[in-house]
Amino acid sequence: MNLNYDVIIIGAGPAGLTSAIYLGRSKIKTLVIEKVAVGGKLLVIDNLENYPGFPDGINGFELASKLDAQSKKFGAEFIFEEVIDIKKINDIFEVSTTNNKYNAKIVVIASGSTYRHLNVEGEQKLLGKGVSFCATCDGAFFKEQVVAVVGGGNSALEEALFLTRFAREVYIIHRRDEFRAVKVLQDRIRSNSKIKIVLNSIVTKICGENKVESVIINNVKDNKKTELKVDGIFIAIGQKPNTDFCKNLLKLDEKGYIITNEFLETSVPGIYAIGDVRDTKLRQVATAVGDGAYIFAKIEEYLKEKI
Repeated sequence: MNLNYDVIIIGAGPAGLTSAIYLGRSKIKTLVIEKVAVGGKLLVIDNLENYPGFPDGINGFELASKLDAQSKKFGAEFIFEEVIDIKKINDIFEVSTTNNKYNAKIVVIASGSTYRHLNVEGEQKLLGKGVSFCATCDGAFFKEQVVAVVGGGNSALEEALFLTRFAREVYIIHRRDEFRAVKVLQDRIRSNSKIKIVLNSIVTKICGENKVESVIINNVKDNKKTELKVDGIFIAIGQKPNTDFCKNLLKLDEKGYIITNEFLETSVPGIYAIGDVRDTKLRQVATAVGDGAYIFAKIEEYLKEKI
């Protein structure tokens, strides 16, 4: 296997796959390195309703498969290894995995982020069957139903408010006695008649056979257990960007996301970051794809300057 490339893309989610399609069509020698499976977060989306072009939605796995096939059609190469380090040696980047070292003129980091899980019984089993990590993606499926949101930060309260557009009732469950979110969001939560607040409580189990039917919550002060009948649960306790392999090379924000400018350039020339791994306001499939397309023009410019 040739270990030298024009571009190495780290991550095969929608951002990385889109980049691979654009680069492959331009005959730019491209390697995609993926740790687990092609598709990223697409693989846990049962029906993606807000992606343009699919009025009835599309299954995340199906979309990932189409992007995968399209990128390979245009010549992108794929390997399944974990990236552990990136070094710049003269004008070439050396990308080390657990198995090999690969060289490239440009590196595109599209490694995404990972939702923080509750790690309770039923969570994994009912993922995509009422357990969700994205109200924007799945909220419309719960029209006139009862849902719960877990979390106490800005994201959790924003998710709860968004869900009131669809759900009949929204519980927001937080383990502390007060929210961490900004006061304006707290005021909106408390003044919304659809929202019921459950403080000092943690979810210990998500119940249901083929879909979410209820959650068991435990009051952390009196240890009282309660079963709450809900049709869905949205977990909003944060995300962890997948940046461990580059945290000593690139500038990251306080949460660990890669800092980029408007051109998706990082603090190291020749390394770009796209999709959910960067410091962006919105983390959606559509925005990740947009990043993946936009970066193509910047890469062409960079390569021309090096010729």
